[in-house]
Amino acid sequence: MNRTILNIVVNGESHQLLIEPHWTLLQVLRNEIGMMGTKENCLEAECGVCTVLLDGKAVNSCILLAGQVEGRSITTIEGIGDPEHLHPLQEAFIECGAVQCGYCIPGMILTAKSFLDENPGCRPSRDEIREAIAGTLCRCTGYRKIIDAVATAADRIALSGAKQ
Repeated sequence: MNRTILNIVVNGESHQLLIEPHWTLLQVLRNEIGMMGTKENCLEAECGVCTVLLDGKAVNSCILLAGQVEGRSITTIEGIGDPEHLHPLQEAFIECGAVQCGYCIPGMILTAKSFLDENPGCRPSRDEIREAIAGTLCRCTGYRKIIDAVATAADRIALSGAKQ
């Protein structure tokens, strides 16, 4: 097949790659750039574990052709914190015990981040959080602790007055 050049920014770093036209963003992130925090599961945008931020908005990378993101900015779980400076959502997920197997957590955190960034200063209700994360499935936790974590992070972010 004919490869094409793809220029994208992933976690603030520019990448120029030769890609096949049928490659998904998920394939490029994992196989070409090495962002293993973006998980692969259903490949049908049903589970949300492949969620990344595309120009700040949550998207399912498993169904998005890589060529569609030419020149755009991608944020993966690796791009929102580091071991010394966790993002408030990462801190809250740990504190609230919202992580069991961890497989869905990168997508869950990025989905929650997109929601909170779209609603700055918001202290969402449990129902609003439940609706916001509905596209990311977790088979381990039953969601209570995840919702607790998102609410905790939202409170902290609202109190700090800063977009995270």
